[in-house]
Amino acid sequence: MNHKRVYRLYCALGLKKRRRGKKRLPSRHPEPLAVPAQANHCWSMDFMSDSLFCGRRFRTFNLVDDFNREALAIEIDLNLPAPRVI
Repeated sequence: MNHKRVYRLYCALGLKKRRRGKKRLPSRHPEPLAVPAQANHCWSMDFMSDSLFCGRRFRTFNLVDDFNREALAIEIDLNLPAPRVI
């Protein structure tokens, strides 16, 4: 139902319909990302997925150095089990 119609019916019947206020989100103060001081100090890993023309899906495991954003390793396969990633 339309909220204006509901309000009009409540007023006609003498009922009190409480109006909901907006939820206030706390103010956020994002901090800038920390940049490593040297190479091989901090790495990031990521999984990506795509599909071939024939419809088969494959996954890639990417390992990137955060200092110079160099890809240290890219592992590509149709399935990447946990022991192989470790």
